[in-house]
Amino acid sequence: MTTIAFEVGDEIAHEYNLRTEEEQRKLPLLLALRLCELTTGPLRLLSVIMDEIGSRAERLGLTSEKLR
Repeated sequence: MTTIAFEVGDEIAHEYNLRTEEEQRKLPLLLALRLCELTTGPLRLLSVIMDEIGSRAERLGLTSEKLR
């Protein structure tokens, strides 16, 4: 396996640190599965993927103001 590091917002980091050790162990597995979905199959533009993520976040009530 290879490690990929990326930055997240302060609120995401805070929420991550509030999780149990078991939840923290599961999260990288979930992220790896999601990345696999996004990077396999037909090639899609990053902008399309980001638009889909943004739309889903809005449906979940995560406005840009809340994410800052």
